[in-house]
Amino acid sequence: MLRALAVDDERPTLEELVYLLNADPRIGTAEGASDATEALRRINRALESGPGGPDAIDVVFLDIQMPGLDGLDLARLLTGFARPPLVVFVTAHEDFAVQAFDLKAVDYVLKPVRRERLAEAVRRAAELRGATPRIPVHEPDPDHIPVELGGVTRFVAVDDITHVEAQGDYARLHTDKGSHLVRIPLSTLEERWRARGFVRIHRRHLVALRHIGELRLDAGTVSVLVGAEELQVSRRHARELRDLLMRRP
Repeated sequence: MLRALAVDDERPTLEELVYLLNADPRIGTAEGASDATEALRRINRALESGPGGPDAIDVVFLDIQMPGLDGLDLARLLTGFARPPLVVFVTAHEDFAVQAFDLKAVDYVLKPVRRERLAEAVRRAAELRGATPRIPVHEPDPDHIPVELGGVTRFVAVDDITHVEAQGDYARLHTDKGSHLVRIPLSTLEERWRARGFVRIHRRHLVALRHIGELRLDAGTVSVLVGAEELQVSRRHARELRDLLMRRP
């Protein structure tokens, strides 16, 4: 069972987080620290105790914006440890997600913390630590993809996605109503959605054929119009795209 440390400078939030963690059957013990400095002392004691020792910590649930040493600073320090605990960020701010995952965070939970969302973060940590057998979960819905917005998980219909833009290890899903950043490589979505009419047109773009309004040729360059946005088509993908569009019903 996981041994957890929750870190937050707001006492009511910290107490609620520790309460929710202790209520999860995969958590053996959950303690709290009110700032990153206190947490670092506690983690050092855990490392001295060893992975099987009485003070060991498997996972840290870490706020980001705290006075003094903030959560990102603490996570950076932990990357230099030989056997660091796993890190789950728990924050009210969406803006630090890319930095958090660059630091190998297990998950990024937005406040206010919902019990079921925290349980998902615990599940991921438990699987990585091998603390419990895998808990069966429902197969993902192939017609929708989950995205997080303001602490709420929403399900975007794949048919509403006009195109996808690569952003490192992330992908930005574009729809007529806005865009959503998900932690899935573009290559994974290309393979998953090929049968649904998505085609690679560039190393940075995956486009739904149904949403292509125009194919444009200009002085040897090829582009497509998707909604109001014009996207460049690379030479290596141009012929395949033209063939697909010609065969499209």
